[in-house]
Amino acid sequence: MFISHFAVAFAAKRAAPELSLGTLFLAAQLADLVWPTLVLLGVESFEVRPGITAVTPLDFLHYPYSHSLVALAGWGLLLAIAWLAVRRGTPKAALLLVAVVLSHWLLDVIAHRPDMPLTLGGDARFGMGLWNSVPATLAVEVGLLAVCAAYYAGTTRALDRAGSWALGGLVAFLVVVYIASVFGPPPPSTTAVAWSAQAIWLLVAWGYWVDRGSDRGLRRPGLFPRRETLSDVVNLHR
Repeated sequence: MFISHFAVAFAAKRAAPELSLGTLFLAAQLADLVWPTLVLLGVESFEVRPGITAVTPLDFLHYPYSHSLVALAGWGLLLAIAWLAVRRGTPKAALLLVAVVLSHWLLDVIAHRPDMPLTLGGDARFGMGLWNSVPATLAVEVGLLAVCAAYYAGTTRALDRAGSWALGGLVAFLVVVYIASVFGPPPPSTTAVAWSAQAIWLLVAWGYWVDRGSDRGLRRPGLFPRRETLSDVVNLHR
C-alpha cells in the first residue's frame, strides 16, 4: 500500500482534532520513512525483481526493524511519547497515533506477498497479495483515498484560497504519482528507490501545510475552493 496510508491519516483526523494532519501523515507512513534510511545503512534489504507482483517490482527481503508488527508498536510508542512531551496533548490522541502507526502493518499485509514480518527475528511472514491485481489495487488505494480525503474535507474549512488548493493539490499529486509508479518502468537500482523514498518527508510537510491552512472547527464542503458568501464571513468571525 502507499496512498491508503495517507487515507488512514485523513480519516483519523476527526477523532483527534488536536493532532495535525502532518503528524498523522508521519504516523501513517512512519514505517516507510524509517525503511529507506535503514536500507541505505545496510540494515535492511530488498531487490528489484520485475514481475514479482503485478503492481511493484520490489522484493522485500529483510525489513523487520521498519515493518514488523513488533517494531511498529515500538515506533508508535516512541512517536506518541515524543508528541506528548512536545505538545502536551491528551492520552486519547497519543493512543490514536500508535493505532495509526500500527495500521501501516495491517494495510501492507493486505497488499504484500507473504513477506510482512511479525517480530524482529521470527520466520512468520504474512501477506494477502492484493498487489497481484492492478485493477483491484487501484480500486482499493484510490477509492480509500478519495473517501477519506472527502471525509476530512467535510470536517474542516480552508482559511484562504491557498489552503483550499493545498488539499486538492495534495490528493491529486498522490494519485498521479501512485499511478505513474504502477505503470512506469521499474526503478534502476535499490539505491535509487531508497533515496527517492526520502521524498515522503515532503508529503509530511505538505500535510502540515494543509492543516495550518484550515479551521478545524468549521466544515468545508469539498476538496476545491468555492466563492465565499456573506454568511460564511459572518460565521467565520463569530
